[in-house]
Amino acid sequence: MTPRPILCFGEALIDLHANGNDERGFAASFVPFAGGAPANVAVAAARLGGDARFAGMLSRDRFGDFLLDSLQQAGVGTDDVVRTATANSALAFVTLDAHGERSFSFYRERSADLLFRPADFRADTFRDVAVFHVCSNSMTDPALADTTREGMQRARGVGALVSFDVNLRPALWPAGTDPVPLLWPALHLADVVKLSAEEFSWLAVDGEQAALDRLWRGRTRLAVVTDGDKPVRWFHPDAEGELPCYAVAAVDSTAAGDAFVGGLLCCLAELPPSAERIDRLVSELPRLHAMLRFAAACGALTVTRQGSFAAMPRGDEVLAFMEQQA
Repeated sequence: MTPRPILCFGEALIDLHANGNDERGFAASFVPFAGGAPANVAVAAARLGGDARFAGMLSRDRFGDFLLDSLQQAGVGTDDVVRTATANSALAFVTLDAHGERSFSFYRERSADLLFRPADFRADTFRDVAVFHVCSNSMTDPALADTTREGMQRARGVGALVSFDVNLRPALWPAGTDPVPLLWPALHLADVVKLSAEEFSWLAVDGEQAALDRLWRGRTRLAVVTDGDKPVRWFHPDAEGELPCYAVAAVDSTAAGDAFVGGLLCCLAELPPSAERIDRLVSELPRLHAMLRFAAACGALTVTRQGSFAAMPRGDEVLAFMEQQA
């Protein structure tokens, strides 16, 4: 069965990675890489051989040109990219510690990605889409949050799976804002939710089971929790489990979660379309476990390289890595 398209919606931005330090310990320079969580997922899926598309607003500045070219060079469909001359591209300055763990400083106020509106979706945007993917970075602005939920509803209307990566970046939210109540309406529209262990703890203020019970009151049928090289945990209303992960020497963890999601969505896009596809998948545990192992291998390989788009592995690389690690 030929996989149907994976459509990723949200921000594409410039990740500026520190390059060396001066005598005072400050970054000597910064090197630009194309990035942005949903754009990373689209690139990850395309590099793996999936039919990946990206929808979002890009600036007409030179960084916007760079982002569009980078998406296209990676094999991502860009028919749903809109350009604007009224705002600049968002920037994220990325610094890494000795273990490859990243921290961000964002420059995103009034940036181009915040300006996408429902009218910017084409009439054919959601036609034949298998999976529609978003993350919480599209919920930080009220108008963009409305657009994101509108997109999730439209995707559901054509029978697509809806994927939501919590991908919490507190620095992107207005000061004094509690993101929790603003995220739950979107979480309840998603069939598949991906969280880091830290994000799961953040949602589970009343305990993990209470958070899961609240997820199940929406449309979610599968929640996946990653935690670096610790086991991947998965949850379904009627089952749960965990799988060991891959241990590698980390160079840059910037896009590891996005690579994991891209790998998982490529697998999900191959499922026959039906309302019960996730429930059927959970009833076939070897297949679900194989999907999660593949996604984990995508994430593991990505952390061994620097950058976001540039770090995403090809499908043959992932399979070779899994065989070596077996």
